[in-house]
Amino acid sequence: MSSSDGPTGAADLSAPSRRRKSAPLLVLAAGLLLFAAVVGIAFLLLRPATLRIAVGPAGSDDHKIIQALAQNLANETASVRLSVVATAGPVDSVHVFRDGQADLAVARADEDLPDGAEAVAVLRKNVVVLWAPERPSRGRKRIKAISDLPGHRVGVVGRTDVNTALLRVILKESGADPDKVEIAHVSPDKAVDMVRDATVDAFMIVAPLGSKLTTDAIVASARARGEPTFLPIDVSEAIASRHPHYQSEEIPGSAFTAQPARPDDKVETVGIDHLIVAPKSLSETTVAALTRQIFSAKPTLVREIPAAAKIEKPDTDKDAAIPAHRGAAAYIDGNERSFMDKYSDYIWGAVLLLSVLGSVSAAVRHYIKRDERQLSILHREKLVAAIAQVRKIERVEELDTMQHEADEILRETLQCYEDGAIEEADLAAYSLVLGQFHHAVADRRAALSGNVVGLPRARTG
Repeated sequence: MSSSDGPTGAADLSAPSRRRKSAPLLVLAAGLLLFAAVVGIAFLLLRPATLRIAVGPAGSDDHKIIQALAQNLANETASVRLSVVATAGPVDSVHVFRDGQADLAVARADEDLPDGAEAVAVLRKNVVVLWAPERPSRGRKRIKAISDLPGHRVGVVGRTDVNTALLRVILKESGADPDKVEIAHVSPDKAVDMVRDATVDAFMIVAPLGSKLTTDAIVASARARGEPTFLPIDVSEAIASRHPHYQSEEIPGSAFTAQPARPDDKVETVGIDHLIVAPKSLSETTVAALTRQIFSAKPTLVREIPAAAKIEKPDTDKDAAIPAHRGAAAYIDGNERSFMDKYSDYIWGAVLLLSVLGSVSAAVRHYIKRDERQLSILHREKLVAAIAQVRKIERVEELDTMQHEADEILRETLQCYEDGAIEEADLAAYSLVLGQFHHAVADRRAALSGNVVGLPRARTG
């Protein structure tokens, strides 16, 4: 049969040469997408969070502890790291924290903290130390109690008004008129000079027990003006009940010096927590991890900086003046969420993403293989048409040509099947048509050779 016999002729059985679509490339692309998705999710889950923490002044115990903690977390490759933002002091730290320039801050509980600030850890507890020298200013009576302070001058150590406000609360709750007490502000580095000033009748320092600042000031006061009289705050419990930021505390005997004992007996006073605070909006998981890391690092920090021994867990009571952050509370109460609790949303998101990627991959594959499917259908239709054409051929050579072209069609069809362009059912249908074509060729070859066909063949067309 010649090539001029039309679309059903023998020549039409051979398809133009085409490049085989590579299924492995598609699989590789899908694999790369899956790998990228897994790596991206793992990066998001496992990368450390870095929190900025405002603390000051530089060189203070607070600053040293936070710097040491930041270094420890970095060395331990902790999941939460700290970046130190140095400030001039707690008040400035609060300003930086409020302005969003820091994620955490070290500040006193009675500072003007922004709404939503919650405790991560108690860095230390400060206590009020009030005392009067044995030798008062010329012409003045010796001060033996807080009620004696009106009409006198009190030196208050501190750079800001927060200690002044506290002294006014103490005076008012003790029944003394705050307006009749003259207050002189003194910076911490001038505390020793202050106690030698004969115009100052009493002194107040707010610092942790064992503070070198307090001890040095008391010793200097004793040397310059005689043994100090420590002024008890007898209304400390009333102050704590009316002002939740403060607690009723006691200064134990010999807290400052042992020989001689200063004080010689316990003294009732007021305490204030010095905290690491975080906004309520900060991730519960992040804060829980940070809290756990702080207390895990505490033994190491104490060896470097003894003041770190004062780090304590915050109050987890819901009615606390500054409640513990829910992440810190979860760690302290043993309710920290498990891995699945934390990351179940991510895991299900990954499963959904993989499902979507699988669907997209199948759609892309279906789109890429569309030409192969159409070519397979065209081959099958040509074979069906060729069955009828075979019966009209008069030369054995033409039968050989058609047989060769049918073999080429078979090879390409099998390639389509291997590529996934056609299904097994399509291959079965093609096999049926090809079988009929071969029977028709065999019958026609026998007829042209003068042989008798033994069995009738199914006819098509």
